[in-house]
Amino acid sequence: MVMRTQRPGTTVFASTLVVGDGDSAYDTSAECATIIQANTGNSAFTKFWEMTVPAQQIIGFGSGTAAAGGGRNQGFMHFFALDIGTDFEEGILRLVVANARETRSKMVLEQNTQRLHTTTATTAITATPTSINDMIALPLLNAPKAAQDDLLQLWFKTTIAGTTVDAVGFSIPISIWQ
Repeated sequence: MVMRTQRPGTTVFASTLVVGDGDSAYDTSAECATIIQANTGNSAFTKFWEMTVPAQQIIGFGSGTAAAGGGRNQGFMHFFALDIGTDFEEGILRLVVANARETRSKMVLEQNTQRLHTTTATTAITATPTSINDMIALPLLNAPKAAQDDLLQLWFKTTIAGTTVDAVGFSIPISIWQ
């Protein structure tokens, strides 16, 4: 996590995290779905996605601000854990920043997933909201940031089990300094 001696660069830009941005064990929908499905019966949170921050970058969850642009100048997020054609696995999604060895971690946001996707479980496309009016806003958070070699992580705990999780998708806004 960013220490007092680390200063963000002068260039900051907004981006998004998607499944494919994950490290090799977490970079496909099928890998993430398998992890969530394997832990459906647990009452604990399970890490299902992780990304190592590249060299010379500092990354924070969220982008923009709700104060400017009438609330439209901020990032919007969505997430789904889906049994394609059947139903959703519902639960609590956590956004976490951890140091490289995972000896320190900080939860940045905890969100109920029922508000993070559509109600149509037919395909990954129909599960993904297409209007920001149907997504949750995520402005840049005044929370710990991740520096080089730190980890951005997503954790999940099932509250309403679906049939079988076979697809996971998300888009989570971030801000990158370099």
